[in-house]
Amino acid sequence: MTNKYESPLSSRYASGYMLELFSSDTRYRTWRKLWVALAKAEKALGLPITQEQVDELSAHIADIDYDCVRAREKEVRHDVMAHVYAYGQAAPAAAGIIHLGATSCYVTDNADLIIYRDALRYIRSELLGVLANLSEFAEKYKDLPTLGYTHYQPAQLVTVGKRATLWMQDFLSDLNEIDFAIENIKFLGCRGTTGTEASFVELFEGDTAKIDEMNRRIAADFGFEKCFDVAGQTYPRKVDSRILNALSSVAQSCYRMANDIRLLQHDRQVEEPFEKNQIGSSAMAYKRNPMRSERICSLARYLMADAMNAPMTASTQWLERTLDDSANRRISLPEGFLCADAILRLAQNVTDGLHVNEKIVEKAVKEYLPFIATENLMMEAVKRGGDRQQLHEIIRKCSMEATARMKNGEECDLLTRLAQEKEFGLTEAEMKELLTPDLYIGRCSEQVAAFLKKIKPLIAGADGKSAEINL
Repeated sequence: MTNKYESPLSSRYASGYMLELFSSDTRYRTWRKLWVALAKAEKALGLPITQEQVDELSAHIADIDYDCVRAREKEVRHDVMAHVYAYGQAAPAAAGIIHLGATSCYVTDNADLIIYRDALRYIRSELLGVLANLSEFAEKYKDLPTLGYTHYQPAQLVTVGKRATLWMQDFLSDLNEIDFAIENIKFLGCRGTTGTEASFVELFEGDTAKIDEMNRRIAADFGFEKCFDVAGQTYPRKVDSRILNALSSVAQSCYRMANDIRLLQHDRQVEEPFEKNQIGSSAMAYKRNPMRSERICSLARYLMADAMNAPMTASTQWLERTLDDSANRRISLPEGFLCADAILRLAQNVTDGLHVNEKIVEKAVKEYLPFIATENLMMEAVKRGGDRQQLHEIIRKCSMEATARMKNGEECDLLTRLAQEKEFGLTEAEMKELLTPDLYIGRCSEQVAAFLKKIKPLIAGADGKSAEINL
């Protein structure tokens, strides 16, 4: 415990990987790696930098003296220059060439791009894990008839597996957005104070080919194939908007799935995992609340709201640079990633242990199947010489009467009522022969099989079973 505020995303929800990725150590070590890459490229292209200086910088990437940084930043009020100073203290022989020709955004923005790319890749792997879990679930229950709902009112039958593919299709859409975001993250490179590369024109004495080669080399060191064609001092903040939009999309899909599970758990048809010693309520000991699905929805609302930060920032960038993005981005981007990570860990956990109460599902189907079957019953009565319009009115009248009876707590007697109508022309026994649930699920099984076959190569090797939630 601590007497200082700590983000719940850090203390309760996010994974160790994501917490480390967005840690101060990772960020500032990445800054130092960027300074090493810059010195290495500048040396290779003829600037007066020695291999010994590059080696000394490389040897001191990890040993960051944060006390030195804090003291220097308090004095100069500039975080990047404080780190330049501390790095120079650790590598004195190279102190004079650190950050040569660069501006602060060389390290801050490029480090962000590196971290965001790696975070998106991790989010992608977690999303594939959810899809892998749901794929197994859909395959297992692709033939199990269940009551469909429109407007949360009983509707034609679907199957439990078919319903899961609706969730999966949303997640596939999210995967496409994440892939697009990853594929379109370019490197900023070292572009100077207003993106003109003027400092490097001076350093390389007008040899612009060397500037391009320098940026190509630095980008390649961090796994980037391209730099932005043009830039101001920063990379385009539209990138942040695209990233948070993709994370928001994941939140939307997880919310939809989790909310469906909450509704179904209320009806006791489907239940999220519930551990042996788990307490559902401090007062009502019998309770079995869908707390994980509720938490998904709660966190998803936060992430969808958080995503609004990026478009507001992107739309208000002034000319070549303004600093009103910095404080916002320090919060909204890391917290957005940590939140998406937390949501997907919960989604993995829920989908890995999702339980279907098949007898309850069957009971609900049987209760409403007489209503669902009425169209088929009417067609059969027409074949036997009945008048379609007259039969429709009989079904309408008897259905309303049977529904009123059910609302009074009594059993459905629709078939009995229809059998008593001489013009309907079918006995109750004959009608019951048409009440096989499999006759009313349409192409559900076929649709599930085709869908799972299509995505099988995509989820090959994905693992959604390792996610454990902290609390």
